[in-house]
Amino acid sequence: MARVRNVALAALLREAGWSQPQAAAAVARVATECGARELEAISRSHISMWVLGTKPSGRAPHILRETLSRRLGRRLTLVDLGLEGEATGQTESGSDWSVDPLTVLAELGSDDLDMHRRKLLAATAYSAASLVLPAASWWAAAPAAAAKRPAVSSRQVTQIDIEDVRDLTAFYSARDQQRGGASGRSALAGHLRDEAVPLLGSRFSTEQIRRETYSAVAEMTYLAGWMAFDASEHRTAQRYLTVAARIAAEAGDGPLGGHILRALAHQAVDLGHPRRALALADSSMSRDRYGQASHREKALLAIVHARALAVDGDRAGTLAAISRAERDLARADSDDAPSRVGFFQDASLAHETACALRDMGQSRDAEIHFRRSVATRRRQQYARTHSVTLGYLGAVQVHQGRLDEACATWNQALDAMAGVQSGRARDVIVRMQSDLSPVRRRGGRHVAELDRRAREMLRTIG
Repeated sequence: MARVRNVALAALLREAGWSQPQAAAAVARVATECGARELEAISRSHISMWVLGTKPSGRAPHILRETLSRRLGRRLTLVDLGLEGEATGQTESGSDWSVDPLTVLAELGSDDLDMHRRKLLAATAYSAASLVLPAASWWAAAPAAAAKRPAVSSRQVTQIDIEDVRDLTAFYSARDQQRGGASGRSALAGHLRDEAVPLLGSRFSTEQIRRETYSAVAEMTYLAGWMAFDASEHRTAQRYLTVAARIAAEAGDGPLGGHILRALAHQAVDLGHPRRALALADSSMSRDRYGQASHREKALLAIVHARALAVDGDRAGTLAAISRAERDLARADSDDAPSRVGFFQDASLAHETACALRDMGQSRDAEIHFRRSVATRRRQQYARTHSVTLGYLGAVQVHQGRLDEACATWNQALDAMAGVQSGRARDVIVRMQSDLSPVRRRGGRHVAELDRRAREMLRTIG
């Protein structure tokens, strides 16, 4: 098949005012800075081949995009470079750790706001290989490296800008808790791309302002990832969470970094990658993450660590981590905890404890904690999680042979799902139908009615 000249890339090179040797030298410099050693020997012939239509591979598209973004003073996407086929999230393992976060977020934001490209990304496979974390030296050097990043805007960030980002994050976080991650995803992506991310490329009057800005943007990026996770768009979620962890590292914000690594571990647990999940959870428990966190956030990190230990088969470690989480939460009332963990109260701890016990095969103990979660949660405020907890409780009951109780619980779950748009809630319904399948013929009218309600809810839940 004949190659088609990449006119978009050729036009950008002309706009940059670079000859092909100059472009090659610039790409090589950025490659060295980003640790992409395979591209340090980039040559004129490489640039020429890319302009003529050969697709760059590995990290090359991202380094090329970063180089041109810096030269032109605006954030380009791979689509802008005429590399549409490379922009579906199928990137080399670890590339989001080595590419400028402004560049990654510009691409992700554009994809999230384009429904066609969002569908392409949703079909892209989650990458367990991309869960490998950078070395400790990378984390230690991240704040200083970010402080040296050249501004691409003359705007100077103010405290009001930072508070605006935090207020928007709090609003969408509350919406996510009540209505699910699939509700409001596009609106948050728009705010992130157009209002929050440009702050990273602005000017800062002090290092403290820079760090606060990076923390605020990292938390909004984390929320975009968490909402994508809840919407079952797992590769998109993984990429948002990865870049959020990077920005938190560049802010020198250990507790926020731990919070984000905990989310990546939670996702890995749910998707069946126990070893990767445990590595992420272990990392979240480090001295500069768990050690510096508020007691409420410590409890959250500890209980997700327990879940990772449970799926990895470490019974003693799981029980010890559950006890640690209980002790941490008991001390939380004296905390000045960040708003991102305000949701984590007794009901949440009971839910996660039940999941860990269930995964170790202790279904009766799990049922006790699921019931406690249901009884103590503020149901209207946390409707999404409440419906998921009820779904899990019904599954535990039916596996113990108590079909009537399970059906009653599942009917409550469906009631709680009214107005919720969540992939995890949808998964509960699918699992419910699977659990009902062996007993559907002998279950009688109440099973048939529950099955009918489940089919109807699947059409509306997203």
